[in-house]
Amino acid sequence: MKILKAARHASLWHANQRRKGASREPYVNHLIEVAHLVSAAGAGEDVICAAFLHDAIEDQGISEATIGSLFGADVAALVCEVTDNKLLSKAERKAVQIAIAPKLSPGAKFIRLADKISNVRSVELSPPTDWSIERRLDYIAFCSKVVAGLRGTNVVLEWLYDEAARAAHEANGSDPLSANAPFESGDQARPRQISINWNRL
Repeated sequence: MKILKAARHASLWHANQRRKGASREPYVNHLIEVAHLVSAAGAGEDVICAAFLHDAIEDQGISEATIGSLFGADVAALVCEVTDNKLLSKAERKAVQIAIAPKLSPGAKFIRLADKISNVRSVELSPPTDWSIERRLDYIAFCSKVVAGLRGTNVVLEWLYDEAARAAHEANGSDPLSANAPFESGDQARPRQISINWNRL
């Protein structure tokens, strides 16, 4: 019930928000994808709830206290961990994300990885119409720097990120290997001995 409650509040708080991509899909689709990814990778209830709510403070101005009163202090703390400080410039916010990635709690690392998977998939499938190829590739490079600091968190999410980044590079006419992305080739890139249905992801 707690997870469904988080999904409901996410849909209400982000009801009028759209993704930046050409398809302008409802923003809640992104939140559902992030929550689904962390759930399928084995995250617990509080992490799944925080995944649904991870942009509530940053994008909708929902307070930490409100999230805490509805979902508990642990969920609120996770949301705060992955919330950017909007008082900083975009460049500063990116630098902070890269710097703090290795220091995040395990649950926050799950959410950050899933968020980057979703965002890089969007760069492949529905990038913003006003983004040049260079800007798209720069964004993928930024995400890969963040993910570099998250390595060792979850083999499933890391493999999915690598696959998403590979596809996004190729969709934008770039060779992922030339961009120093941490990709492996062929079947060796797929994690083994994991209890997950890949078709669900």
